[in-house]
Amino acid sequence: MNRTQKRALFTLAVAILLLAFGIIIFKATFTPGSRTTGTGLVKVWSWIIILFIVVSLFFIRRKQSPVEPDSDERDSVIKKNALIIAFISLCVLLFVAGVIPSTIAGDQGSIPVCLLPVINMGVFLVAMLVYSAAVLVQYSRDARGEK
Repeated sequence: MNRTQKRALFTLAVAILLLAFGIIIFKATFTPGSRTTGTGLVKVWSWIIILFIVVSLFFIRRKQSPVEPDSDERDSVIKKNALIIAFISLCVLLFVAGVIPSTIAGDQGSIPVCLLPVINMGVFLVAMLVYSAAVLVQYSRDARGEK
């Protein structure tokens, strides 16, 4: 597994963890009671994410063998294709993120301003998830084609 694959796998895992974390925070935000109601799970998840990131960074930096190249031409092509796919998904997600609130709230309704950064962060995380998945899928296709 080369460095690009390691980074894509790391980004995929972090995006999934942060999406789950965002859902937990979103749920805690609308839990009836005081401001700290429902935040116990948030504290646990934040430590899990920090621990995961620290351990994963060690494995990303470590090379499997001394002759392993950092990247080659195929890595550049794969990253370029994944970036195009992620950009297209970002455009679609931003369109959907603009349409869904007006569909839910209606033309005369309103949504809290505090939800706008949450929506944008969710779109960003899903775009990163798509990028990482595109990189890993392209590598798996290349591996099957070589055999």
